Amino acid sequence: MAGYNKNFELTVDDIERIEAALRLHKQAVSIERLALLEETDAPSDTTRSDLIDKELSAIHDLLGRLHNQKIFYRPAKAKNAPYVSG
Repeated sequence: MAGYNKNFELTVDDIERIEAALRLHKQAVSIERLALLEETDAPSDTTRSDLIDKELSAIHDLLGRLHNQKIFYRPAKAKNAPYVSG
């Protein structure tokens, strides 16, 4: 049985492209969801709207996981000092 590759060689630019593509896809799916809400209030489309909602949630979660894996810049000399933003 084949295993999964847990080590990826992606650059920061690659990750930015992935995030941009996910945001565009999320925007398109959101527009589709809004159009579905506007065109009908019939309960027959609840399965379609549920699928769209699940997809939006999955995209949002993935973008969040990508964001949480980032290491943001902090000056080396301030490493032991408390963090003050702004």
